[in-house]
Amino acid sequence: MSFEELWQKNPMLKPRIEKVVVNFGVGESGDRLTKGAQVMEELTGQKPIRTRAKQTNPSFGIRKKLPIGLKVTLRGKRAEEFLKNAFEAFQKEGKKLYDYSFDDYGNFSFGIHEHIDFPGQKYDPMIGVYGMDVCVTLERPGFRVKRRKRCRAKIPRRHRLTREEAIEFIEKTFGVKVERLLEEEEETQ
Repeated sequence: MSFEELWQKNPMLKPRIEKVVVNFGVGESGDRLTKGAQVMEELTGQKPIRTRAKQTNPSFGIRKKLPIGLKVTLRGKRAEEFLKNAFEAFQKEGKKLYDYSFDDYGNFSFGIHEHIDFPGQKYDPMIGVYGMDVCVTLERPGFRVKRRKRCRAKIPRRHRLTREEAIEFIEKTFGVKVERLLEEEEETQ
């Protein structure tokens, strides 16, 4: 039985997007960080928060607690819309999503080198070009049990998401082809 049939039979097993975290690692504060915040707000529709340096690095001119990056967490419809656009930009760059980008619990990450690859974005020499990291967390209905304050419990292994299930969900939902390399390595060994 395929995962699609299993999800039809029991809707509580169908994966969903919990959150999408978009990270701009600008590397410096000031004007470039402010322009990056405008770009990020335009792409995501949310105001980003500034991430701060954890330690001082004089060779890069970075001091501890100096804002050097931006981050946005998207949930619900905004997360799905952003992810559709992000996959379009990712494929426009000629890149592929590989199965080793997925962890054992179905979460995955990928990077986009230039924000101008997003639909509707044009190059502006005053702003420049920004790259970003996109981290996607997938879950099943019922995962609130492990995060709630009262009567917290563990999620049993049979209800956790697997790498294969997450790959099939992404391929079916977003129409993205995931290249499978891990299976080929196991077969050759």
